Amino acid sequence: MAKDKSSKNENKKENQVSLPPSGFKVVMREITHDKVAMTAFSIIVLILIFTFIGSIFLSGKNVTEVNIANAYYGWGEAGHLLGTDDGGRDILQELIVGGRNSILIGISVTVVCEVVGLVVGLVTGYYGGVVDAIIMRIVDFIQILPMMPIIIVLTTTIPNYNAVTLVWLISMFGWTGTARYYRSFVLSQRGRDYVLASKTSGSSDLKIMFKEVLPNISSMIIIDVVLTVAGNIGIETSLSFLGYGLPPTTPSLGTLIGFANDPVNVTTRPWLWLPATILLLLISLSINYVGRALQRAGDARQREN
Repeated sequence: MAKDKSSKNENKKENQVSLPPSGFKVVMREITHDKVAMTAFSIIVLILIFTFIGSIFLSGKNVTEVNIANAYYGWGEAGHLLGTDDGGRDILQELIVGGRNSILIGISVTVVCEVVGLVVGLVTGYYGGVVDAIIMRIVDFIQILPMMPIIIVLTTTIPNYNAVTLVWLISMFGWTGTARYYRSFVLSQRGRDYVLASKTSGSSDLKIMFKEVLPNISSMIIIDVVLTVAGNIGIETSLSFLGYGLPPTTPSLGTLIGFANDPVNVTTRPWLWLPATILLLLISLSINYVGRALQRAGDARQREN
């Protein structure tokens, strides 16, 4: 009896050892084995703590309150670590709230684009044929439209324009690339044996798409979400830099970087735009390096040993 128990335990251990690592473990292994990706991930965490937790201790009214008497204080003057802007507003407080707003806009746009793009990609890739042809022609039409000029025009004409409106305007164009991305993967999956077996067993199309195909492209979803967030933060920042992003009363990284439009500020008041520029650069580069690690995790040929 003792020998039988020991043999069973050994068999269990062998089976456990032979099991392939889960997707989460593969992702974490790739990030932890890559020092650059691990550093980038740590920077992202610190930025999230700096912006989201830091903004909890700030009052929105105090951040945007104008006090001309405190205008253009430099680094560390009068208790302002990063100085003040032309309205006497503290740059550090604007950086915290502006960074939070830009990141929130980027994440919100990504959620909308991923949901819409994923559903469209699943439907077009799974059914193909006429359904694919019609939907993809609509996608082609939207993609050739000049996104930035249209958003700029709409922001000046839409009444009661706010951050939610901006999210929907950017999402109106952003979902098309996501739909194409997922469609390509679904097209490669729809002819696989597991899909054909599910069809033969009488499973509904919705069940096959969302319970069979979707889990098999989950690693691609994670990669696309991470990289898309960085892109959407950049779009929001660009629009705010031009003056057509978030409302003027709402801080953003783009509005802070917009101080660089004045040559005087570029040469003599770098505290107005430099901190926001550095923060945006850190966000973009960090997400990019983490995204590379995720791409390696999703492709077995690129994984580190």
